Amino acid sequence: MAVPSLAWLLAPAIAVSMAACSAAPMDAQRAAAAAASNGLVQTEIAHGLEHPWAVALLPEGGYLVTERAGRLRRISAKGDVSPPIAGVPTVWAEGQGGLLDVELAPDYASSHRIYFSYSEPGPGGTAGTAAAVATLGELGLRDVHVIYRQAPKLIGPNHFGSRIAFDGKGHVFISQGERFDRMRAQQLDMLQGKLVRLNMDGSIPPDNPFVGRTVARPEIWSYGHRNMQGLAFDPRTGRLWESEHGPRGGDEINLPEPGKNYGWPIISNGMDYTTDRPYPETVGTHAPGMESPYHVWKKSPGLSGMAFLTGHPQSPWNNSLFLGALADHDLIRLTLDGDRIVAEERLLGDRGARIRDVRVGPDGSVYVLTDEDDGRLIKLQAPARAR
Repeated sequence: MAVPSLAWLLAPAIAVSMAACSAAPMDAQRAAAAAASNGLVQTEIAHGLEHPWAVALLPEGGYLVTERAGRLRRISAKGDVSPPIAGVPTVWAEGQGGLLDVELAPDYASSHRIYFSYSEPGPGGTAGTAAAVATLGELGLRDVHVIYRQAPKLIGPNHFGSRIAFDGKGHVFISQGERFDRMRAQQLDMLQGKLVRLNMDGSIPPDNPFVGRTVARPEIWSYGHRNMQGLAFDPRTGRLWESEHGPRGGDEINLPEPGKNYGWPIISNGMDYTTDRPYPETVGTHAPGMESPYHVWKKSPGLSGMAFLTGHPQSPWNNSLFLGALADHDLIRLTLDGDRIVAEERLLGDRGARIRDVRVGPDGSVYVLTDEDDGRLIKLQAPARAR
């Protein structure tokens, strides 16, 4: 697929769109993207992606991108989009279901292993979140091994999550949704609405908080979650951050700790879509034995994708947390002072696009995916720090 490239220039406070350019080699593209010293540079790497869901940055150059319809593609550093990569398991691509997150294994440089999550079909039209590991080869995926299956599988097209994160200690965390069946998030004998923690091969760590309890699933790390679509470890502290959708209002960030209950649907800052009142199960925004959100939005941005930018003291974006916003059609940048959120900035609102995923490269560049029929992979470079 031939992919033209565009460059866009944004002043720090006012979004100013530039005219589209014809296809150009990457060197010319970079030259066209050169901006004033205080401007935010947007460089479009690829388009023509069908509702892309996640992007992983390949150390050898280029990118892996999932499309919700069930396709995994490789994009070259020049923006050339490959045909679908062979070997992806059967995906239940209906409603919010499909091929979801993709992450490079911590040892990818030597193993070429990748982890990915997806909605897996079950009997009788049911489906549930699953995660697999595979080796990425020149001809496709091989040695595909499913390490996680949400149980039980349910009827319905909503709330699969899902994101994957590694703690650097031999564990993989997998987020998911409660499948739009609210009280399942509170039931420990099933996996909907739970953040799970596994060993890298899918086995159960013996120190998981519910290991040995007969009425609880041993995979569970934390519970009471609604639909988790952001998950990342803070490189400065090693602490896990998670974002999830509220209903009508109440999108939230949590810092999940083992065995804790994050309240959905007993506590919530959101409202029933139909009545614009609290759900029948909801008692308020706080309750004994339940964790209130670390950060909450009364109006839902539609959070999806999460990435930290740290270790770049020369960048005005250093010590930031980026989150995609599906409903608000922008990229959220939260300024951090330690763990404290001290400011919020909105970017890319002029595009009017749903931001599905966000990643940060080793040089501090930010990459976003737009969730559209003609989805785009865009590279962002921060404005120069004022002198």
